[in-house]
Amino acid sequence: MERHLLEKLLAGDDEASAAALVALRSGATYHVWDTTHPAEQHAGVIARRLQRMWLHGVEPLGLERMVRLLGEHGRPVRGGLIDSVDQKWTFLIYFTEDGSALVACARLQRCVERSPL
Repeated sequence: MERHLLEKLLAGDDEASAAALVALRSGATYHVWDTTHPAEQHAGVIARRLQRMWLHGVEPLGLERMVRLLGEHGRPVRGGLIDSVDQKWTFLIYFTEDGSALVACARLQRCVERSPL
């Protein structure tokens, strides 16, 4: 997917896709997969990860909304990732099967390795 098309798809009204658009326009790297999978399959996996994050006190931006939207979508989705330039954030993105519309976007904080003191 070309960068300008991805930018157009991220021009939504939710906070996570707005943050992803800012990251992309700031030079973030991205990858959108060619394969598709059932949206319900992704929703189930993400719901379990979300529960584990909550147990650890992590509140990812838009992940709960993503679980809901994927569950409601009911058709195959195409996934992708955007990694911010500063490597602090990864955005998880899902599109319709043909890549013509954004289904959901979430922002996750990346784990940073700590150097020994």
